[in-house]
Amino acid sequence: MNQKDNFFNINNLKKGIQRELGKGLKTSIFCGEHAMISIVEIEPNSEGKIHSHPQEQWGILLEGSGIRIQGGEKINIEKGDFWLTPGNIEHGIIA
Repeated sequence: MNQKDNFFNINNLKKGIQRELGKGLKTSIFCGEHAMISIVEIEPNSEGKIHSHPQEQWGILLEGSGIRIQGGEKINIEKGDFWLTPGNIEHGIIA
């Protein structure tokens, strides 16, 4: 694999897997062998579906605030927060 294939830009997410997570939530997903990152755009008053996947996932909140649900626990999140979601843990976001 060419190393350039492993570089992406936050301002051009078209290389990712595009998905709608719920009304007002869309994501671009970038998967590796053991981890993934999901760049999510969240409109105000949106609620994502609780889900899980086998890969670890890192998330970072670039703007706004919301509630992160992970493993049944609700955690308030704000701009600048980032977190690790272990594989196979149910999670989602409420904005």
